Amino acid sequence: MEGLLSVSVGTVFWASIAFISVLLILKKMAWGPILKTLEEREQGIANALKQAELAKEEMASLKSGNEQLLKEAREERELILKEAKEMGDKMRSEAKERAVSDAAQLLANAQREIETQKKAAIEELKNQVASLSIEIAEKLVKDNLSDAEKQNALNSRLIQDLKAN
Repeated sequence: MEGLLSVSVGTVFWASIAFISVLLILKKMAWGPILKTLEEREQGIANALKQAELAKEEMASLKSGNEQLLKEAREERELILKEAKEMGDKMRSEAKERAVSDAAQLLANAQREIETQKKAAIEELKNQVASLSIEIAEKLVKDNLSDAEKQNALNSRLIQDLKAN
């Protein structure tokens, strides 16, 4: 067993040279590109984090902008609704005033028409009464004037009535 565990200086020397040469080859061929790739990946992750942070800030500003736009839209909607209500109330009151005015005018016209027809009816009635009175008087006068005594009595009464007035 001694032969297996015994180490000679030449073996140590050649093993060291082989180790150093493998180490140099690995450093030049593997570690350089691996470290370069790790650095690139680290920079990519850092850039991605920065972009994510910028996107987060941009989203926050967009969100506040959207909230502001939403607030302005609500205010504008309220203003439009208020104006529409005021316009509706105004139109309603104008229509009501117009209806009251038209009704008053129609009532006045109807009263004038009634008054005109009433005057015409009264005039017609007066004419009919006068006509009937004349007819009655004519018949009475014919009856009364047919007899001379009655005629004298009528004349006396008419004279007395005229003196009384």
